[in-house]
Amino acid sequence: MSAPDTFQAAPRRDPGFWRRLWAMVLKEIIQMRRDRMTFAMMLAIPVLQLVLFGYAINTDPKDLPTAVLARDQGPLTRSLVAAVRNTGYFDIEYQVRSPAEMDALISSGKVLFGIEIPADFERNVRRGEQPFVLVIADASDPTATGGAISALQGIIPQALTRELRGPSAMNDQSAFRLRIHRRYNPEGETQLNIVPGLLGVILTMTMMLFTALAVTREIERGTMENLLSMPIKPVEIMLGKILPFVAVGFIQMAIILLAARFLFGVPIEGSLMLLVALTTLFAGANLAVGYTFSTIARNQLQAVQMTFMFFLPNILLSGFMFPFAGMPGWAQAIGEVLPLTHFLRIARGIMLKGNGVTDMEIDVIALVVFMLAAMGLALIRFRTTLD
Repeated sequence: MSAPDTFQAAPRRDPGFWRRLWAMVLKEIIQMRRDRMTFAMMLAIPVLQLVLFGYAINTDPKDLPTAVLARDQGPLTRSLVAAVRNTGYFDIEYQVRSPAEMDALISSGKVLFGIEIPADFERNVRRGEQPFVLVIADASDPTATGGAISALQGIIPQALTRELRGPSAMNDQSAFRLRIHRRYNPEGETQLNIVPGLLGVILTMTMMLFTALAVTREIERGTMENLLSMPIKPVEIMLGKILPFVAVGFIQMAIILLAARFLFGVPIEGSLMLLVALTTLFAGANLAVGYTFSTIARNQLQAVQMTFMFFLPNILLSGFMFPFAGMPGWAQAIGEVLPLTHFLRIARGIMLKGNGVTDMEIDVIALVVFMLAAMGLALIRFRTTLD
């Protein structure tokens, strides 16, 4: 029997589902190794969230800065101040001499509480007249002060029991009474605290995100070469890309302020022009940060990832979501570097307290320094990108 004239090729063996799947997984692992920034973000974000939520966030803040105006210097006054301090909620940083000095400290945000002990406090207590002790609370952030007020009310019945003996001891009533004044947000309405903060949060996210895509978009589309061939300086390119977003920021600010006033009833006690000027300063700082990210990122995805990594600590450590005073010292130190922290104090100070520049000078200076540093870094990075 002769061999056939033609031979049929043997059918190729199917490598199978698992081999095909492994080949695809291996391809993605290699791609992930090449994109090291994305891989680093995947590891850094959960670590950052664990650290911030586990160690930095505290919804029941203690050691709140407090000023005391003691018009009576007797033993009962000292015992009352010691009882207030022993609650753990109050850190008495100032001993003031006048109500005006206390008001200035509260308005500027240096203290959250002011406690005024009246003259003849000890004499009136021993007579059983139940004198009033005035407590002024900065209630612009109700979450920060709510626990402290409750603790203060809890110490009344037993605050002076050890000092009062015999006829001066109180049987069924307290030795004194509290008169609590909740300033700036007496009803504890959440929107009065949240809405001014949203002005900063929205501007932070949008200004950084869209500006971070500015240069990377030019590089990906191949139009950066056209810009480089034009007789234009790097600083002019940077400002030309930033200024349109400033105009967008003005539109966003107008929408938020109109909604705050007419939808949520948030007042603007201070100067509207001052609020607009400082909001513009804040927007400029975030635009410079976003522009810096755009010069570092290799593509738009990386630019978005960098924006999120900067936005996350801003929203968690600025005092927007959680009380700033309740964070540990290292978290507050990080928060003081972030622009949103200072802008929240400025926005709430102007809208709720009617503050002027002198009441917020530290926060204004911090914003100016941050903006200049961010713009300088953005310009240096952009020159490096051009080279």
